[in-house]
Amino acid sequence: MSKQTAVRLPDELYDRLQSLANRTGRTATFYIREAVEEHVQDLEDLYLAEDVLKRRAAGDNKTTSLDELSKRLGLDD
Repeated sequence: MSKQTAVRLPDELYDRLQSLANRTGRTATFYIREAVEEHVQDLEDLYLAEDVLKRRAAGDNKTTSLDELSKRLGLDD
């Protein structure tokens, strides 16, 4: 299932988007969807990393060195 939304773009960005779509034979919707998906993924990664850093600073997360992890998993052979 997909949902529809409306986005207002500045004239210059809209013109650039339309030009790209015309040159490539793709729709402006395709490029908007791609841009939003990539940006949302980047934001999710950023907020996850910030959360981990906060928990680490608060002492809530224990870290493990690569050497220790390799030993635990039996990969140091």
